[in-house]
Amino acid sequence: MTNSITTSPSLITQLQEQIEYPSAGVLSKVLLKDNSCQYTLFCLAANTDISEHTSTRNATINVIEGRGLLTLSGEDIVLKAGVFVFMPANSPHALKAEENLTFLLTLSEKVTEIN
Repeated sequence: MTNSITTSPSLITQLQEQIEYPSAGVLSKVLLKDNSCQYTLFCLAANTDISEHTSTRNATINVIEGRGLLTLSGEDIVLKAGVFVFMPANSPHALKAEENLTFLLTLSEKVTEIN
């Protein structure tokens, strides 16, 4: 399920107040997006799996609360409050929420090198 809060140029919110855990699966809230970035709050119920996939955009994960395991390009990364992860575009990744898990996902356009 996805909820969209705003697409305006400015946003101030308390992320803790936006956390809502579904009874199962994933609840995502797009907090803000523009032509180059999207900021989405993900709330995963305990024992939720997101199967391996890729994105054409760069991404960061900033864990707010909970615990999980991210597999990024074959490397296991423990997710817990305060962990920040950068994922380059097209990197295969999968996620398992070991307990209720919330993180802010930022998607940004992949920078193309100019010669």
